[in-house]
Amino acid sequence: MAASLTNSAVLIAKAALLLLLVATQARAQDGTSSCTAELNSLNVCAPFVLPNAGNPSAECCGALRAVPRDCVCSTIRISARLPSSCSLPPLDCDN
Repeated sequence: MAASLTNSAVLIAKAALLLLLVATQARAQDGTSSCTAELNSLNVCAPFVLPNAGNPSAECCGALRAVPRDCVCSTIRISARLPSSCSLPPLDCDN
């Protein structure tokens, strides 16, 4: 049972990072400034988006610090729109 939960958590974390990268590519294709390189550097943060992962490493924090605020905010907004763009129901992360 615990292995199943761990596998699910890893899958969810990978999916979240994939959504982030897809959203970044969509933004770049829109003709707006691209944050792809900065956001790609956040791959070092992947282990820390899992439940019970602990505190992020100095490398992860440095990578996040290097990403401009507008890139992070735009990517989060774009990622939040992905389910509706894919004809999926909205995500309810409170339950």
